[in-house]
Amino acid sequence: MSNVIYEVNLDVEAAVADDFLAWLRDHVVAILALPGFLDARISAVEDPPPGRALWCVHYRVHSRATLQDYFDHHAAAMRGDGIARFGDRFSATRRILEPLAD
Repeated sequence: MSNVIYEVNLDVEAAVADDFLAWLRDHVVAILALPGFLDARISAVEDPPPGRALWCVHYRVHSRATLQDYFDHHAAAMRGDGIARFGDRFSATRRILEPLAD
């Protein structure tokens, strides 16, 4: 079993960007408390469109099975918290990356 990267790309209205980033930092800490999440990195995306903030979060996860457990048991609640707080003032896209062997 090899680690996978779970990537979440966020597009946020600039008007709520500071509050969103504060929430995001806490959200990442909560996800890292779940079994199998090894670490995470939040990166700012350069040159966002006017009035927007863009971030990319990479979570390193123990295995694809661990990530599936997150999807099955935790993702809806974790995502719902952001939607409850920020509504349609942000969007998120996600993908799963499998690192290639050296």
